[in-house]
This record gives sequence, structure tokens and C-alpha cells, in this order.
Amino acid sequence: MKQSLLLTAVLAAASLAAPAFAAEGSAGFYRIEAGNSNLEIDNVDSDELAYSLRGGYFFNANFGIEGFYTHLGRDSDDFASVEATTFGIGAIAKKNFGSDTHKGFFVSGRAGISRVDLNVDIDGFGILDDGENQPYYGIGAGYDFNEKMGVSVNIDRFKSDLFDTDFQFTTTTAAFEYRF
Repeated sequence: MKQSLLLTAVLAAASLAAPAFAAEGSAGFYRIEAGNSNLEIDNVDSDELAYSLRGGYFFNANFGIEGFYTHLGRDSDDFASVEATTFGIGAIAKKNFGSDTHKGFFVSGRAGISRVDLNVDIDGFGILDDGENQPYYGIGAGYDFNEKMGVSVNIDRFKSDLFDTDFQFTTTTAAFEYRF
């Protein structure tokens, strides 16, 4: 009896809350990104493969939130390997230039907080790791084919002070987004 009363209450609350998320252009989304990660360390830079998995929710056609995981790169030689990753949460702003919501060309911006982690594995010495939370920001431009799918090119900037050294990562990626 208590379980069915609780289930009824949860379903009633969900049905009342649904119209709040039913604004035009509202949609959940998944985005896959892949491209280049440029790492700058004390005036020395390196290019590596970057990929990112992002997901979130657009509250309307122009504003949403996202969570993400990004692999910033991995490099190794005969005695050590270094791997950098980041994850975080942020806000998204988007402006479509088509006649309908989520259609046509668009520009976007995003900003939030991310945690950059650096893992250094030195043969014979073990693994050293460090991480720090810092703001991130990015811009993008793309094309939405319809309300469900779009593609874009994005540039994101992550900065962190790891092992008492200033690390700056700039990713340039191509992306495919699916909205549901």
C-alpha cells in the first residue's frame, strides 16, 4: 500500500513538472567530439589526439547545461608516459540563424568548471598524478540538419597548475550532436 501511494505521488509530481521542461527547443543531447589537443607547458607545445563525450539538456533553443569527459592527450617515450584528461560541468549558449529552432547555421559558447588530471608513469619509479579544478571556456560554429542532429567545429580552452607548472590545453574538434 505504501509503495503504490509513493509511486502515485512520484508519477503525479513528474506529470506536473513536465510542462516546465517543455519550452520550445528544449531537448536532451549527446555530443561526440574528436580532433587536436595542443598542450602548452612553459613556452613548449605539443599536439595530441583529443576526444570528448558530452551530454546535457537545452532548457530552450538558446540555453542549456552540459557535463563532459575529455581525453586531452597521451604521449610516451622509452621511459615514461604522460596522459591528461578533464571532466566538468558548464553552461551552453547557442544562437541558430535558421527559421526554425535547432535548424540551420549556428554559433555557440560554453563555460564552466573542469577538473584537469595529469598522470605520469615513469618506468622504475611508479605513477605520479595531480589534478586541479579551474574554469574552462569554448566557442563553436556549426549546422543543425533538423531538431535531432547537427555538426560543429569547437575550440575549448583548459588551464591548470599541475606539479607547480602552468599547463594550458586548447582543443580543436569536430563534433556530431544528437538531441532527444
